Amino acid sequence: MKKILLTLILITIALATSIPMNAKDKTDNVVINTILARRSIRQYHATPVGRDTLMQIMECGINAANGQNKQSWEVRIVDNPTTMAQIKDMMAIGNPNLDANMVKDCMRGAPVMVFIARDLNYDFSAYDCGLLAGNILLSAQSLGVGSIVLGSPVRFINDAENSAEILRILGYSENYELCLCVGLGYAAEAPDAKPRDINKVQFVD
Repeated sequence: MKKILLTLILITIALATSIPMNAKDKTDNVVINTILARRSIRQYHATPVGRDTLMQIMECGINAANGQNKQSWEVRIVDNPTTMAQIKDMMAIGNPNLDANMVKDCMRGAPVMVFIARDLNYDFSAYDCGLLAGNILLSAQSLGVGSIVLGSPVRFINDAENSAEILRILGYSENYELCLCVGLGYAAEAPDAKPRDINKVQFVD
């Protein structure tokens, strides 16, 4: 029995000392651990994300801090593969000077795309949309859903020759402009954290 206990202790010590530094730094704070664990995912399983889960994520998103509680965003979720394919095809057609496959691949294979538009009548709306997206990313991570922030779909849609047709599918209100996209899905990869430069953070005395 003593030999078994000693073996278990040695295994525990070995595992503890072999944990990567970023994992060893975990705290008991669930929020901090979620922030530090999140990665941008570029490979996804085809498994759909349930709409109940997506609505829970979006509820967290719209509870983001925002200027004067104007909630100066409109969010459209595309999780229908047919609609997703239609938007990709239209983006490729609308950008004839670009490689069609490159345009279609800009969503990184995420099975869910969240298209976020900002209110052009409010000059801080882009910041509000960024805060909304941040909440989406972290709540998704807490529910085991991978995510990635994407700018290319915004460019390919807004600059497309058929931009109005694509935006009509998304159905935004007048005076709203697409400004940000978030891809969601169950991760098919587990990338390591990329280095962060803490020296860019300084106290001013």
